[in-house]
Amino acid sequence: MVVCSMRAFAHPMPSSVVDLFVLEGMIRGEAKIPLLELSNAVGDQRTANMQDPFFKTYFKDHIRAVSAGLEWSTSIQDINVITDTDPFVGTYQEAVVRFTLVPPDSRYLHTFSFNYDVVMHRVITHSALVYVRQDWNNGIQEEDKAQQIGVIGLDIPTEKIVFLQVDLEPGSWWKGFKGMIAMGMQHIKEGTDHLLFLIVLLLPAMLLAKGRQWGLFGGIRYSITRLLKIVTAFTIGHSVTLLTGASGWLRLPGQPVEIMIAFSILVSAVHAIRPVFPGKEVFIAGGFGLIHGLAFAAVLSNLELSSGKLALSILGFNLGIELMQLFVILLIVPWLLLLSKTPVYRWIRITGALLAAIAALAWIIQRGTGKPNWVTGLVEAAGQYSLWCIAALALVSLAVYALAVLTRSQAKLVS
Repeated sequence: MVVCSMRAFAHPMPSSVVDLFVLEGMIRGEAKIPLLELSNAVGDQRTANMQDPFFKTYFKDHIRAVSAGLEWSTSIQDINVITDTDPFVGTYQEAVVRFTLVPPDSRYLHTFSFNYDVVMHRVITHSALVYVRQDWNNGIQEEDKAQQIGVIGLDIPTEKIVFLQVDLEPGSWWKGFKGMIAMGMQHIKEGTDHLLFLIVLLLPAMLLAKGRQWGLFGGIRYSITRLLKIVTAFTIGHSVTLLTGASGWLRLPGQPVEIMIAFSILVSAVHAIRPVFPGKEVFIAGGFGLIHGLAFAAVLSNLELSSGKLALSILGFNLGIELMQLFVILLIVPWLLLLSKTPVYRWIRITGALLAAIAALAWIIQRGTGKPNWVTGLVEAAGQYSLWCIAALALVSLAVYALAVLTRSQAKLVS
């Protein structure tokens, strides 16, 4: 069937949304059903207690899949009630039903009739929007790549519920691998904190340390060697924990990992102002890279893939991270090299480090308390204009370098 890509931020009342996650040999699903609509179908008294055993039987009877006349096995994992907000209808409650569909044969995994009639078997105005949120073989792993595959509702002329005929592309390992590369690139593109740590650590990499102060430009060869060592160390560090974390060998709670990432930015910002660990940037990049890798691993930890697909996912995701990281570095480092040859670079370096330190402190507070603040909001908003910021950096560096060259030329003429 022909499908269209779209992102669902909310859904119009009184519709439900059903998300399907195509896994190894099964499909996991999540149905979000407006509680008011469910109450109209089964009664207000019943929905007052969603943990009533009645509901597991009810949802199992009304969430089904069939292939070639053969029934799939349906199991209901859990049922919860959440409160959501929509700009048009305000605050409302939803029943969230998580279920699993297992085909009688794995060859039917991508082709089946989704016989879903929760609510609409009693409430004829109700409908369900169905999305595929995850399908590794087709490169669907991210929210913004989710595909709406159809709508289930009552057909007015026949007065029958038209079930959804699902006919997904079988896909391939190559599509899945490319999808993981794209996912890695997108993660870094949106990961302001990861890039900020690396960029701030690179700020003084071209300079010679003189005691507790940063000195002059160390030369092209010196600068490029140090830059490559720092970037390589960061890559090795996050690759190690990405592998161990995604494979399930090492897991840490998300909150302390995110706080440590913000702390890594703060440390590198202080170092960019005054040398804290001169000559040891490689070890700092590698050490904090281990922490950043745990955050990367969290993205892959819930995909429930076979060992072969997991290995490809780790490789593709890491490759995507490196490609985007390299792209950003190539955009920024030439201008830093140019600026570091001028006296103005001291003020640019200090200003950039101070701004990064403020952002890091704001992230530490936000991630420690769970409460957003205006500084982090401003940083995230500024991230949307990163290309314009790089363009401004390029123009400033060219102007400053040209002015420095002109000044030196005039000084020579005078002397």
